[in-house]
Amino acid sequence: MKKEGQAMRFQTFNTGCTLLVWGLIVNTLAMSGAAQATGQDQPPFDVRVVAQGLQVPWGMVFVNQHELLVTERAGAVKRVNIRTGAIRQVSGVPPVWAEGQGGLLDVARPPDEHAREWFYFTYSKPVNGQGATTLARAKLDGNRLVQWEDLLVTQSRSDTSRHFGSRIAFDGRGHVFFSVGDRGVRDSAQDLSSHNGSIIRLNLDGSVPRDNPFVGQPGARPEIWSYGHRNPQGLAWDATRNLLWEIEHGPRGGDEINRVLPGRNYGWPIISYGKEYWAPIRVGEGTHKAGMEQPVHYYVPSIAPGSLMLYSGTRFPQWKGDLFAGALAQTHLNHVDLDAHGQVVAEYRWLTDLGERMRAVTESPEGDLLISTDSGRILQLSLPGAGASEMRSP
Repeated sequence: MKKEGQAMRFQTFNTGCTLLVWGLIVNTLAMSGAAQATGQDQPPFDVRVVAQGLQVPWGMVFVNQHELLVTERAGAVKRVNIRTGAIRQVSGVPPVWAEGQGGLLDVARPPDEHAREWFYFTYSKPVNGQGATTLARAKLDGNRLVQWEDLLVTQSRSDTSRHFGSRIAFDGRGHVFFSVGDRGVRDSAQDLSSHNGSIIRLNLDGSVPRDNPFVGQPGARPEIWSYGHRNPQGLAWDATRNLLWEIEHGPRGGDEINRVLPGRNYGWPIISYGKEYWAPIRVGEGTHKAGMEQPVHYYVPSIAPGSLMLYSGTRFPQWKGDLFAGALAQTHLNHVDLDAHGQVVAEYRWLTDLGERMRAVTESPEGDLLISTDSGRILQLSLPGAGASEMRSP
């Protein structure tokens, strides 16, 4: 991998903003990146606010062509219509330990046809006064979640309210992945007897696949797929390249994008590209060590990634197979351009003028991008005129 600033192209889109009123339901913010686009691989685009008034919308997934199921970190689930802006409360959510960075986290839906009725959630479950990152699933019956079941309450509790993870991904082959942070206890990310700092792989029913890398290893949790992660808040399955992508928070610098391979150690806190919060010195022993994986891309300074999505739509065909991440601290949409072999060839930073902490990113059935912000908005990024036409349709 080449360091940023050497062979990476870098483009910031400074967008102009015009506030429009659309009916009495939703405000629309129209912006275009056309003036800043360079080359034929960057088309003009519009960004519109399709819903607002949410409370830190952390995860979102499409229920149907025009409705999202959205998690709020404080513990609520909302059903959001992106055509009308209407928001409905969904009942049936269990108690959530919503402290610090903990709360109701991701929501996702498996691509496996026989399992589409299930929605998967990660959340910090209250256990003896602390929060444990937990994978659960439930079915949606109108505006109610029913048949809620916890699939794995991880061994990850600590006395901090930091670094829960947690995102969900599916491989379409009957497996679900989800991420767990180091819970603010650095060395635990190297301890296979806990789930801290790991990516976990389960069958869709919550059982452990027999081919997981640590099955049968004494003292190791059999659910672990990879370890040595700090706070992974983005996962994306790449069906074309047949691999799992992950993005995680570094400390002061050193956010990473990794290809996640079974049984591998991703180094935290022994190696890192970040610095200590309390001093301008490197974390751990340096940036490389035998037996520990290198990221395919890293960020110095940190962008504070909130999510990761691999684009697979047709609306923007030149983005197919590229990665998108919401950036929290540096308030932008991060686009990582990959070649056919999964090598990083460019990075773009969009929508910087909005000043929004961009959290979740997902793709609509039509191929638009949907972005949630910590201010409570859902943004829709589409080709000029396409999104507006669809929102106005009856």
